[in-house]
Amino acid sequence: MKKHKSLWIWIFAIVFTLVIAVFQRMTGPSYPVTGKVTLHNNEIKFRLPTTSDSKTGEIVKIEANDTKISGKIEYKRFKSKDTLTSIPMKRDGEYLVAVIPPQPAAGKVQYKITLESGTDKAVLSDDWVVIRYKGVVPYSVLFPHILLMFLAMLFSTRAGLEAIFKGFRTYRYSFVTLVTLFFGGAILGPIMQKYAFDAYWTGWPFGHDLTDNKTLVALIFWGIAFYKLSKNKYDRKWAIIAAIILFAVYMVPHSVLGSEIDYSQVK
Repeated sequence: MKKHKSLWIWIFAIVFTLVIAVFQRMTGPSYPVTGKVTLHNNEIKFRLPTTSDSKTGEIVKIEANDTKISGKIEYKRFKSKDTLTSIPMKRDGEYLVAVIPPQPAAGKVQYKITLESGTDKAVLSDDWVVIRYKGVVPYSVLFPHILLMFLAMLFSTRAGLEAIFKGFRTYRYSFVTLVTLFFGGAILGPIMQKYAFDAYWTGWPFGHDLTDNKTLVALIFWGIAFYKLSKNKYDRKWAIIAAIILFAVYMVPHSVLGSEIDYSQVK
């Protein structure tokens, strides 16, 4: 493959991977619920957390400069038979503040915030917001995991394009893809899971965690692709298939069907 053509393919692969990274960051149940409401001629912007590693409860702050505005928070444990708790938010200067009670790792709380000013009311979200608690993941584990997973996406894209254009580096890029995916997903992924939710693996056959399962699927297909290429470096079709599979995997928002306490089994 000519150098200028290879360069343009690399540029495309890098930009493509960055777009996927932004998509992953901005989608899924762990991304905060954001928006704005108008109450008594005041525009109020909000950002409601959906994940927390706090052991003392997650603090929710709503900026509301008008001191005539008050608020309340309603909450209960997610998918539980708990009675709904409703408490007023406290004013702290220009903010209305509430604390969502802490839960053990993988515990969830559903909550809703309502603001009032005189006879005007505004609910900050149409649906219940769900926050999931987790343990603290050390940066020494978190950063390498994120880096390796997106390097895997980068080299997967590059390997797939190399195969499409019948380049001679498909085998090499497939090897790098498999290595980064293995260490990022199969080694550091379970370590992160243990820190966050006190379990190394909650995917098949032990559970339905979609993050674990999609990592396993991607590894299987890239394992097949690398094996086929090791036998015949011109058998490029599996690299294309594996690259498409990994792309599809990254299109699934992160943390969907993640670890969750079944409150019907606990008090």
